Amino acid sequence: MKAMHLAGPGDRLSVLCLGAHSDDIEIGAGATLLSLLHRGIRLDVHWCVLSGGGEREREARASAADFLSDAASAKVEVMPFRDGFFPEQGEQIKSWFELLKARVDPDVILTHRRDDAHQDHREVCRLAWNTFRDHSILEYEIPKWDGDIGRPNLYVPVSAAALQRKIDLLISHFGSQRSKQWFDAETFLGLARLRGMECRAPERYAEAFVSRKLTLV
Repeated sequence: MKAMHLAGPGDRLSVLCLGAHSDDIEIGAGATLLSLLHRGIRLDVHWCVLSGGGEREREARASAADFLSDAASAKVEVMPFRDGFFPEQGEQIKSWFELLKARVDPDVILTHRRDDAHQDHREVCRLAWNTFRDHSILEYEIPKWDGDIGRPNLYVPVSAAALQRKIDLLISHFGSQRSKQWFDAETFLGLARLRGMECRAPERYAEAFVSRKLTLV
């Protein structure tokens, strides 16, 4: 399987990261972002968390600051949409997406999987595709109790160091989530090992995405 590259060392790449909740982006694509930065790619990142308030907002902002500490530029937005009720807030969230579209024109968008079992995740994906119709969108996966891990078709091999950094930051920043049975280092390591096996990653680990439309030039 021949590898393709989004960008090379020294190149600039603009990325829009969308997460329904304050740890979603980190879980789904944290090691990918860290690996791109480690390769010397100059990332301009717009990082959007749609549901955050109080402790969850503080966690989101502190985590994003650490994950993006080496980015060429970073903007973090945390919105107050109600956790668990995104479909019922569709009109308000769509209006926010339209305002976002007027402010950003990314090279690539990272968002949730379309068939994720969590209704908030699905709504973010639906509106991402509805709003950004001429952009490359990669859908990341979130392991959780639903058991809805799918069959990705795009892999990003990551280094063991990048994966460990991702896990360390997740565990250290998201104290509000540590009581959840699935939120631990073994879960994140195990999924990355499985995806690394599927794509024969050089260092055994990878993050996986669904890519529904790509144009090669």
